[in-house]
Amino acid sequence: MLRKLTITIIYIFLLAFNANAGSDGELVLKKNQPKEIKDCFEKLNRTTFAFNQGLDKAIIKPIAKGYRNLPNPIQKGTSNAVKNLSNLITIPNNILQGDVKTAIINTGRLVINTTVGLLGTIDVANKMGFPKYEIEDYGQTLGAWGIGPGCYVVLPVLGPSTIRDTAGSFANVLGGDPWYNASIHGNNEFLSESVYITSRALGGINFRSDNLESLDNLEANSIDFYASLRSLYLQDRENKIKNNQRGSVEVIYKDEDDWEEIDTK
Repeated sequence: MLRKLTITIIYIFLLAFNANAGSDGELVLKKNQPKEIKDCFEKLNRTTFAFNQGLDKAIIKPIAKGYRNLPNPIQKGTSNAVKNLSNLITIPNNILQGDVKTAIINTGRLVINTTVGLLGTIDVANKMGFPKYEIEDYGQTLGAWGIGPGCYVVLPVLGPSTIRDTAGSFANVLGGDPWYNASIHGNNEFLSESVYITSRALGGINFRSDNLESLDNLEANSIDFYASLRSLYLQDRENKIKNNQRGSVEVIYKDEDDWEEIDTK
């Protein structure tokens, strides 16, 4: 009940944040994504970005380098397991976006990979010819519903986001009932917030490992590294919400929520 109330409050907040006064003073909801997303909190964002960069250099990057040295089957299995767990967020968002067919396909994918695929470490569904997997989250759903992104924000540790996507991230944890209702091992155990957080941490390490060189090159060749990452994030989020092809600045996702390669050519 508390989680549902929290999501309702967040949704109302987003409606208010993306409304503007018309000529007659009446509030009009912005139904379309704005062409330019404002960096309303740039000074604070840059401070947070600097903190994240320090954390990355001191902790995350060294861990990612160590992770890269693990045997490839372990890295692949970890990546597959994280992607499999992400179905628990993707499936309800498929339904919320009216894509029931994809929700059914992803449910089958989850069942097959969790059982035959040894808790998702082996992507059996892919080998069986299931359609390409696309992650959906609550931020994307809010965007599909016509909620504008609001201002760009940089979150501590988590990195680039927007007001809408940040609200969606809270929804993933607070309103993600599938995380609590999914039974494992056929008994009454439930997936908890710790499982979600662990999967996100592993996904982040996997992402950083895949991007050691590309992010270093981007930083070395960018006049403003902060602005470059902001642009990449916003372009990719817009493309994902529209479910179209990547733009001229390509952001390829290995697990659909973690950058695998950043092509800045």
